[in-house]
Amino acid sequence: MDLKEIQNLIKFVAKSGASEVKLEMDDIKITIRTGSENDTTIVQQVPMQAAPVMQQQAPAQQAAPMHEAPSGTAAPAATEDSKYITIKSPIIGTFYRKPSPDKPVFVEVGTEIKEGDVLCVIEAMKLFNEIESEISGKIVKVLVDDSSPVEFDQPLFLVDPS
Repeated sequence: MDLKEIQNLIKFVAKSGASEVKLEMDDIKITIRTGSENDTTIVQQVPMQAAPVMQQQAPAQQAAPMHEAPSGTAAPAATEDSKYITIKSPIIGTFYRKPSPDKPVFVEVGTEIKEGDVLCVIEAMKLFNEIESEISGKIVKVLVDDSSPVEFDQPLFLVDPS
């Protein structure tokens, strides 16, 4: 596991809202704990020489995303909620627009949806959860790329209810 992968893991955990994540691989043991909103402690135990370098760089990279996440997600949601209804993720996981790689997407921009229609699938802990629409309308915008990680309450689709 290289430094880039560790930094991506730290960013994902910080955005997910999880209070603690432990990862153990062959010779690497990582524990990421989040306390208050801006306080994150990272403990890594690696029996290799590169461990001190990783411990110093990873917390420095973590400080910036914690401050950026709230401001980046609040502004677009406030401006577009006035015209459209936002469908948000009910769980943390990986967002998929298709039921499987060889199948067509569930919905496209311009698709008319009704209550109960499946909009996407979110994979969480090896389970694929179908996300159904709670409203009727027309898909105006897909806000998440296929195969992207999503967090709880993250906007997924904008729907025109008229």
